[in-house]
Amino acid sequence: MLETIKDTVNYIRTHIKSEPEVGIILGTGLGGLVKEIEIEISISYKDIPNFPVSTVEGHSGKLIFGKLGGKNVVAMQGRFHYYEGYEMSKVVFPVRVMKYLGIKTLFISNASGGVNPNFEIGDLMIINDHICLVPNPLIGRNESEFGPRFPDMSEIYDKTLIIKAKAIADKLEIKVQEGVYTATTGPTFETPAEYKFFRIIGSDTVGMSTVPEAIIARQMGIPCFAMSIITDLGVPGKIVEVTHEEVQKVATKAEVKMTRIFKGMIEQL
Repeated sequence: MLETIKDTVNYIRTHIKSEPEVGIILGTGLGGLVKEIEIEISISYKDIPNFPVSTVEGHSGKLIFGKLGGKNVVAMQGRFHYYEGYEMSKVVFPVRVMKYLGIKTLFISNASGGVNPNFEIGDLMIINDHICLVPNPLIGRNESEFGPRFPDMSEIYDKTLIIKAKAIADKLEIKVQEGVYTATTGPTFETPAEYKFFRIIGSDTVGMSTVPEAIIARQMGIPCFAMSIITDLGVPGKIVEVTHEEVQKVATKAEVKMTRIFKGMIEQL
């Protein structure tokens, strides 16, 4: 695994001018943030050695390098999911690659279903903790160079970054929620009974990504900030039939607010 990662990193380094300081993972319908980046180069996943290829609609499948908020960034326009059939080592492969490329901070976004009755469609939620109901990406052989075999998870989402995000959102007069994200395998949307179960165990939102990437970031010592856009509701009396297309539409509409917060945070790093 280590040699494979370094092989990929060496290929990418021959195509970029500057080492990225910040990594950004863009979720379903959230690729619009790329419009704010002063792009230096865009590389298709299919052209990068050892890289998986995104198979989900709404995920462009490009690694984008440039400047955002005055910082050198690398943005994943499209991510990988366990439900696509990839092993967890492939799902989190890009995070390891970004670490070796030089990132010091990781920003993650996703579209998710809200199970907190106080949430509304289109809300932004800062993730302050998670519940992992997918296979842990650290299962298997551990490379000591990656980090500890048993990493601490008491502060997986950086508190300093959360405080900064709240302050910026307040200044921009953007309403933000805060809560716990639960990761499931998907690809089915949840049943009413499952939504109820997730709320009982402490969830505020539920989705099919983010947690594996955050775990890897934690192991490798990368401060991580994550935000969900609430694209549908799993609250009794508000549950309706959901399609992937509808999720994309809501995410695209709300991402303007998320982009402003991300950009403000990156400027202050």
